[in-house]
Amino acid sequence: MRSAEGTTEHLTRRRDDLAGQVDDIQRRQLRDDATGRQLLSGLDALSLAAATTAVIGPGLTVTVTDPGMGRDLTDVSKQRVQGSRQIILDRDLQLVVNSLWASGAEAISVAGVRMGPNVTIRQAGGAILVDNHPVSSPYSILAVGPPNTMRDTFDHSSGLHRLRLLEASYGVGVSVSNGDGLSLPASTVREIKFAKQIGP
Repeated sequence: MRSAEGTTEHLTRRRDDLAGQVDDIQRRQLRDDATGRQLLSGLDALSLAAATTAVIGPGLTVTVTDPGMGRDLTDVSKQRVQGSRQIILDRDLQLVVNSLWASGAEAISVAGVRMGPNVTIRQAGGAILVDNHPVSSPYSILAVGPPNTMRDTFDHSSGLHRLRLLEASYGVGVSVSNGDGLSLPASTVREIKFAKQIGP
């Protein structure tokens, strides 16, 4: 299994390198005339929406830290999942990400994984998976966009309200800060297949 995972990672890196080369050639060919530049502008907008290009810019950093073993968590009645010391759940991160989108974020990553149309945050047993990659505390959520406007809206959002409740009830660490030059990677490019009728 580890050998297969290593091969998959190698092929994924190779695919991403080739996709980058194709993009460079495409850009060189299209930027020579007005029609090509217009197409490039449209492609850039679509790439941002699909999260297929890396992004660098100002924005917000939200860091959420699970308290782990703590005094309050020895009482099973205070545990969010019976028998577990885990406090931060997938739905908490989902709510924060959705609140950041609603606050004006143009691009978001969770624990270094870029959020895009096909990326999910879900619970699998005791692990949180972002695009099927296990992530662990502290959870760092980067959101590129106008930091002051986003901060004003996010401060009154349901996502931050939930985090503040977890902070007060369970000792979860919550930090929100403005930043410049936040770097978000491109998400994994996936082939999208469409069903079509075969025959008459």
